[in-house]
Amino acid sequence: MTARAAGEGGRDADGTLRDRIVPGVRLFVLSAPLLAGIGACGRLIGWVALTTTIGPTAYLLLAHPGTVSARWRAAVVGHGAAIGIGLACLAAFGLWRHPSIVERHQDTPAQIGAQALAVGLTLFTLHLLDAHHAPATATALLITSGISRPGPPLYGMLTGLALVLTLAPLLSLVTSGRAKARDKTGKAGTA
Repeated sequence: MTARAAGEGGRDADGTLRDRIVPGVRLFVLSAPLLAGIGACGRLIGWVALTTTIGPTAYLLLAHPGTVSARWRAAVVGHGAAIGIGLACLAAFGLWRHPSIVERHQDTPAQIGAQALAVGLTLFTLHLLDAHHAPATATALLITSGISRPGPPLYGMLTGLALVLTLAPLLSLVTSGRAKARDKTGKAGTA
């Protein structure tokens, strides 16, 4: 296939690559400083704010802001439900002060039960509330595994979530607004 044939429909090989690189660079420029800042904030206050639930949440909010799972309501309700459900499962299984799976190097039958129930209930609740946000299940697992148990580990995760839920949509809005303004200017110039 020639370069000319590949270019039919207004795209060539270079255009396709460029169409992927520019948004990729945007995501890198937004996500790396955002997550570094969240980690630094956590370090300043003495809590681990950068947990495994932050990355997927940032990805959805920055890369796919127009999708159902990236709606701010879905993210807030999703993580809020997961936190409540995770804490309830910790209490129901008697794991409030139980060592985390990291400390024990394995999970106990009670932790497995709490984790499974927490994820199942989180999925049920998110579906019921029409607040689909997959990273919320990681929040439920972090709590029920004891990694983000009540106390500083939970406070750090909550701080990280609050920061990413506040800053990522703002960053996405500002940069998508600039991109739309450039597109309008570029289209106006070519007409």
